[in-house]
Amino acid sequence: RSQIVAMQDRLREAMGAKEALIFDSHLLVLEDPMLLEEVSRFIREDLVSAEYAFYSASEKYANALANVEDAYLSERAADVRDVTQRVLANLMGRPTCAGLADLAEPCIVVAHDLTPSDTAMMDSAKVLGFVTEVGSRTSHTAILARSLRIPAVLGLGGTIGELKSGQSVLIDGFNGFVVIEPSDQTLFEYGQLVDRQASIEESLEVIHDDAAETKDGHRIILSANIELATDVEGVLQSGATGVGLFRTEFLFINRSDLPDEKEQFAAYRRVAESLAPDPVIIRTLDLGGDKLLSHVNLAEEMNPFLGWRAIRLCLEEKDLFRTQLRAILRASVFGDLKIMYPMVSGVEELEAANVLLDECRAQLRAEGTAFADAIEIGVMIETPSAAMIADSLAKRVQFFSIGTNDLIQYTLAVDRLNEKIAHLYEPTHPGILRLIKATVDAGQAHGIWTGVCGEMASDLAVVPLLLGLGVAELSVTPSMVPRVKMLIRSIEMSQARELAAFALDSDSPKEILTRAEALAKAAVPDFFEGSA
Repeated sequence: RSQIVAMQDRLREAMGAKEALIFDSHLLVLEDPMLLEEVSRFIREDLVSAEYAFYSASEKYANALANVEDAYLSERAADVRDVTQRVLANLMGRPTCAGLADLAEPCIVVAHDLTPSDTAMMDSAKVLGFVTEVGSRTSHTAILARSLRIPAVLGLGGTIGELKSGQSVLIDGFNGFVVIEPSDQTLFEYGQLVDRQASIEESLEVIHDDAAETKDGHRIILSANIELATDVEGVLQSGATGVGLFRTEFLFINRSDLPDEKEQFAAYRRVAESLAPDPVIIRTLDLGGDKLLSHVNLAEEMNPFLGWRAIRLCLEEKDLFRTQLRAILRASVFGDLKIMYPMVSGVEELEAANVLLDECRAQLRAEGTAFADAIEIGVMIETPSAAMIADSLAKRVQFFSIGTNDLIQYTLAVDRLNEKIAHLYEPTHPGILRLIKATVDAGQAHGIWTGVCGEMASDLAVVPLLLGLGVAELSVTPSMVPRVKMLIRSIEMSQARELAAFALDSDSPKEILTRAEALAKAAVPDFFEGSA
């Protein structure tokens, strides 16, 4: 434990609090009562060594995480295995993560896998880049590599066997590939790309404080998505206007207990105060389905994505829901907080959630606890049914936010993680675009705005299309804010509306995408050339 805490301190000093928080999950693994009990059981009943018992119990835990469909959660299996390696090394008296911290000369590291602990110990002056056979860009290893500004390609697969010690290697971390023994011409071209990337970064910095406004004067609210209160620093650095999606479920997962009202209040207050007067949209718990919560008895379901999750779970687990609603209401006096319910499929769910919200208001009022009277309420439009009854929902809320990831999945009946049908997951499918347009029109008819917080909002090729459909707000990862802003400032709304009109009249997702890409590339060509 002391080793992990020491590593956190080193990261906090070198890179900041957000990166150090990665290892909170490692500490939670060490303290997990279920894991420790399983280890004890192995020793008592199977009469095995402590090393074997810890490995067996933790591997069972890691395999359970690895089989979860959500990429973020499945990647946490690597964290469990990282802790396991550290524990075993201590039990067996072996050094932990020493090799990469003591390299004699600068080099590129090639490995089957690298743990977050391995990566955290890297000296960027010695590790010029690294390549692994397994892993993904959502792993903590990848996140740390980006923070350390170390070029990396994770998940290269079997072709990693072609890499030999002593070779000259070029790592393209933007596009995810490796060039072995690059030619002088290739090195020259990549040198130009590096120069152009530096120029782009400079131009993005210039517009940091500018509004996301089209060339003909139409302003779009460009917000950021966050997962933890510590993410606010990235929001401020990005030039975003507040938070369009605070994924509060990340306060609940990867821990051994539930956050109480006090802890949640502190998190929401921190974000509200840090970003005031800009708005912060807090999505209530989106748990179940692909996100694990050990504290709630979730029965095994044949299809958890269509099961007991999000608002459905919260309406059953009322105490859990009330605790969160009370915390949000209390924090609302410290900034412009808004509440957003996820996975709403009908009016009844919305009304039931608002009944609980009113109960919380009454409780706080009776206690003499302050809260904002005019806090706005919105719903996620993630199901076809919600889009189809948007007119009814719009009478009862102050805004919509379209979760395009789930809307596409449910509308097209496509699991994008299924390689056999992933090609059918088409954001520019006419059916999807018409649902977005219907939602926007329903909102405008009742005087409310519609935003998009799914991956479509970060897809530069389709951002102009969303604006043309009437979307008034986009919420993206903080790192994408500058580029989306630059794109918006480089087009005219008339162009976006012309593109949308074409798309709504088209039957071909590919034709729509081609036309959309042409507009975006003409507006910001540097964003589409090479790795920039």
